Amino acid sequence: MNAADTAWMLISTALVLLMTPALAFFYGGLVRSKNALNTMMMSVISLGFVGVLWAVVGYSLAFAPGNDWIGDTSRLFLRGVGLEPQGTIPHYLFMCYQGTFAIITAALISGAIVERMRFSAYLLFICLWALVVYSPVAHWVWGGGWLAKMGALDFAGGTVVHVNAGVAALVAALSVGKRKDFKSSALMPHNVPFVLLGAGLLWFGWFGFNAGSALGANTSAALAFTATMLAPAGTLVVWTLLDAVRQGKPTAVGAATAIVVGLVAVTPAAGFIGPMSAIALGAIAAVPSYFGLVIRAKTGLDDSLDVVAAHGVGGTVGALLTGVFADASLNGIANANGLLYGNPGQLLTQATAVGAAIVYSGGVSFILLKVIGLVVPLRATVEGESEGLDQTMHGEEAYVHGGTQMG
Repeated sequence: MNAADTAWMLISTALVLLMTPALAFFYGGLVRSKNALNTMMMSVISLGFVGVLWAVVGYSLAFAPGNDWIGDTSRLFLRGVGLEPQGTIPHYLFMCYQGTFAIITAALISGAIVERMRFSAYLLFICLWALVVYSPVAHWVWGGGWLAKMGALDFAGGTVVHVNAGVAALVAALSVGKRKDFKSSALMPHNVPFVLLGAGLLWFGWFGFNAGSALGANTSAALAFTATMLAPAGTLVVWTLLDAVRQGKPTAVGAATAIVVGLVAVTPAAGFIGPMSAIALGAIAAVPSYFGLVIRAKTGLDDSLDVVAAHGVGGTVGALLTGVFADASLNGIANANGLLYGNPGQLLTQATAVGAAIVYSGGVSFILLKVIGLVVPLRATVEGESEGLDQTMHGEEAYVHGGTQMG
């Protein structure tokens, strides 16, 4: 047990937990005022339901000894989990830290289906998804499963978190269907300062997300911390220039989105790459996600808050570029070099991990939504959607002045 490692991981766990309310602000500001609270609740509710399920079941499925595909049931209800060392930190702390990842990964999906999915159906979906999709994929990569044995590199969750959630978001958006006024009226963000606040808090919390994944106060954490500072900066520069060229003006929503895309992209690579590679990775990642947003806007896909472009595309690009930029001389992990450092095979390994997450998350998410739809309607009523989900799902309003809703 190491006191410095324990202190850093206590801080990192709190930082990652903060990211879920931060996501609530980021998503909440992007929707219309009549759906602001419902959208924020879709993030906040994960703190409770997914948090409890993680302790009771999910942690065992992800990190208990099992087979190459899933953990066994030996740690259900945290049996055998206590204050004994897990590495150099208490086992309880390791469990809590990993739980914050499960919580925010489930919450990420909500951005694709806000403003029209029934809250009860969404809640049931993320609870089941956290157990049968997130936990097994976490086991594959971080729990000693088949992708770990293959040598897939995912320092803090490019495949486990972002590709996984991005694919589920795409399937959910297609399954729930478009908003009733999609493309027939302007669906504008109601509070851009909220979006910027959320993006800033996400960046702050992401230092715990990435540097905390070193599981100690060590050089690996410092490396990941540096990458987490520089990659989003590179993305922000390129995204702003693209905005200025295409639209004539850089936008605040674009800047906030760029920050998130950069953070997403560097997540799998953070502990494996140097600072110049981090800037390059962030700059490269801006392009496919930016044009993913442009292309999506021309299609019939109603991915409300562009989770697929930001997390699905950003996570995929980051995971693949990890196989390009990884430098074993920095991370001290044998055979963890990427293409630029003499190991082209790592790129194929990374692509295999991404493909596995896409196929598994996409297929199981589709099945879950179909089954849930037999029990609870996935969509809100047309009337409820028109009135706004804040009032119809929660009996509240985000903004009240003189007895009437503003915005």
